Amino acid sequence: MKDKFYGTILQSEALAKYLLETSAYPREHPQLKELRSATVDKYQYWSLMNVPADEGQFISMLLKIMNAKKTIEVGVFTGYSLLSTALALPDDGKIVAIDPDREAYETGLPFIKKANVAHKIQYIQSDAMKVMNDLIAAKGEEEEGSFDFGFVDADKENYINYHEKLLKLVKVGGIIGYDNTLWSGTVAASEDDENNMQDYLRGCRGHILKLNSFLANDDRIELAHLSIGDGLTLCKRLK
Repeated sequence: MKDKFYGTILQSEALAKYLLETSAYPREHPQLKELRSATVDKYQYWSLMNVPADEGQFISMLLKIMNAKKTIEVGVFTGYSLLSTALALPDDGKIVAIDPDREAYETGLPFIKKANVAHKIQYIQSDAMKVMNDLIAAKGEEEEGSFDFGFVDADKENYINYHEKLLKLVKVGGIIGYDNTLWSGTVAASEDDENNMQDYLRGCRGHILKLNSFLANDDRIELAHLSIGDGLTLCKRLK
């Protein structure tokens, strides 16, 4: 597999290479490595939709520090962050994983099974808002306020909508993570720079800017905006 240093805001490819090859890849679980390789082989450039190895390891350590047992993931793709989460949870842990693209999920599923963590995952092929509304409305299921951690790496225009739902599903004191919140560094670009951006960057930049401003002013959460990967925002639910 030829390594691709996409999905990071580091401006130096040499620095990204150093970080991954020195600290991340030597500690990468064998099935995560295999899943990453299979994703690059099948999706090439769009393999960047998975989190990079260093971010996956950060999420894994965070979950262990939290003693998390129940999580929800909005946006799965081939499942690198999902497998990272599943490996970090105890054997009786549970992940509700939502994505409309089952084909991409099934690309990573053999490696999830090989790692013996498939029993922790409830994959739901669906629109995420529908699933979250159903979880909130469920009677006797005690889903509302029951999740330790939520992770969102999906359609950027709906991040704020997902935030409102996750503030009901994730317990007080729990953490919600939003991926891509520095959007290849374009959040700091000028209007002139925006005119020269690739279409996919320009198309979502406004949504990310709106989200970042919204979260910065949300008194229901404690906020940490991290420059890992393509930007990761952590929100601790306060109320």
